[in-house]
Parts: sequence; structure tokens; C-alpha cells
Amino acid sequence: MAMKISIYVGGAAGKDIKTASEVVQAADSMGVDCVWSAEAWAQDAITTLAYLAAKTERIHLGTGIMQISARAPAMTAMTALSLNEISGGRFRLGLGVSGPQVVEGLHGAPYAKPLTRLRETVEICRMAFAGEKLQYDGDVHVLPRPGGEGKALRLDVNPADIPIYLATLGPRALEYTGAAADGWLGTSFSPDHAEAHFDYMRKGADKAGRNLADMEISTQVAMSIGEDVEGMVATAKAGVAFQMGAMGSAKTNFYNEAFQRAGYKDEALEIQRLWKAGERDAAVANVPDAMVTEFQVLGTPDMARARFRKYRDVGVNCLNVRLDDKASAADRIATLEQIMDVASSVD
Repeated sequence: MAMKISIYVGGAAGKDIKTASEVVQAADSMGVDCVWSAEAWAQDAITTLAYLAAKTERIHLGTGIMQISARAPAMTAMTALSLNEISGGRFRLGLGVSGPQVVEGLHGAPYAKPLTRLRETVEICRMAFAGEKLQYDGDVHVLPRPGGEGKALRLDVNPADIPIYLATLGPRALEYTGAAADGWLGTSFSPDHAEAHFDYMRKGADKAGRNLADMEISTQVAMSIGEDVEGMVATAKAGVAFQMGAMGSAKTNFYNEAFQRAGYKDEALEIQRLWKAGERDAAVANVPDAMVTEFQVLGTPDMARARFRKYRDVGVNCLNVRLDDKASAADRIATLEQIMDVASSVD
């Protein structure tokens, strides 16, 4: 079976909706599985998808991810049901806890009990999707609010079976994903070190009487296909250094911790130290080739096919590709066509 391919739009660099729309419409015609909308501190995850829902016919539309601390669970459910309705049932709800720098710095919410908050959000959303009254007694969320005049309400929207994907990286969160999610949105994942994520997900699935094969296992992958392998590796190191040093605080960086679990503890911590010290060039220079080649798909078409097989053989169903937001629509479409050709030829 050919590996499914999805793409990302939005985020801090994705401000050109017309270009993004052109690329996504082309992706729709190519058979790309899903378009995931990023959400950090620029575009929100929903507005772009609502626009793209009107511009496409078949491609699924997913939030990759909606930050749970930015919205009340009931509003998350209302938004999901609304977008599912206007897209003709093509919506996928991707949720994540984000990190303390965004949650506390941007939204002014405490980064407390993130996994509990995630679990309760999932449970409340599923109640809403099933058409139930929203009456819930959790550690973080209590509906209706005690001591007030509120009452349990049922959303006045058609119930729908909306799959919930979780973007998780920490061990306990991965275990919960294996136990409860319809799909996983992975990052910092290598098929050469799949146990760094899957051991925890499998533990959660086993406890819940599930099998990981019952879930869609998808992961974000940077891809470069061409002949200049050495140049691709060198170019990619800056992105790895940014992940290790900038994607979180010195105390909390889930991406860095995932690379540590994959066997790169000393390297990940040293890159982070250099980055936090302002020595950005040194941080990039300290990224070993393997921290690129084992976590990405790059090289000749034959090398890319071999990597696709590795992902497939460990149980990954879909690779999520972030195209270059600075490239023209024509260049992005050409890159995507090349990726789809390689993916479709994997035996």
C-alpha cells in the first residue's frame, strides 16, 4: 500500500492564503490525504481551514493543532462540529497542549496539569460530538460551573463522528494517546528509533485493550528529494538546531527530550546550551548528520523510497510534509508532485 501524504499550512510563516489555497487545491487533485493547519502565535488553526473547505472537494481538513488552553472545551467542540458541517464531513480535530512559553506568555493561562486538561478536553468534545448534554466533573473543567446559574446544555448542532488526533511527545502523553486517540500527530520521530515514541503508545493501547494498528499513525517529516545529498543535510541542520534550542524553554522542550530518548542526549543538550547562549552558528555546527538523516526523508528518489519503506514498516500510515512557505506556489506544487510520485512507487 502506498504511503499517504499530508501537508501543512499556516503558522508563523503562512500568511499568504491565496498561495496556500492554490497549493492545497493542487494537493486536492493529486490525492493528498489531509491538509493540517498550524497554530502557534500567528494564524489560528481554524480560519484558514474554513476558507480552504470552500475551495476543495476531497482533501481532509485537520487542525494541527488547536491549542487546548486557548479555548474552552465546549468552544473547541462547537468549532469542530461547525467546520465538519461546512466541509461535508471532512474535518479532523487535532489537539495539543502547546508549551508554557505560549500558554502562559500568549494566553495568560497556567501551564498546569496539561495532560489532565488534554484528557478532559477530549472527553468533553466526544460528549458534544455524540449529542450529549455537557455535564462534566473534572479536575480542571466542571460543567456547569458550580454555584452559578448555568445548566447542562446540549449543542444545537448535528452530532458527528469526528476523529480526534493528538500531538504528543512526552511519555505519559504518548501513553494516553495510545489509549484514547483516533490518530497521532507525531514530531521528532525516527523510524530508526521508533521505540522512543511507540513503546509508550503501545503501553497505553495495551492497557485500554487496543492495538496501535487501530489508530492512524502519522508524523511530520521534512523532505528534500534530489542529488545533492550533502547539501541537503547541511541545509537541514539549522532547523534541527532551532528545534533543540528554541522550541521550548531551557526547562521544557519536548522536541529536545524526544531526541534524547532516541539516543542523542548529549548532542541535544549541547545544541540547546549553545543556542540558549546565543551561539547559533556553533549550535548548527554541532548537529551530527544522523540527527538529520534519521529523522527526515532526503536524498535521491531511491533513497526517499527506502526511507518511506522504513516508516511504513514500523507502522506509520501517513507522512505529514511541511512545504517551504517562502517558495512560490508553482515550486511548492512541483515539490509535492515529486513527493507523491515517490510515495506512489513504494512497493
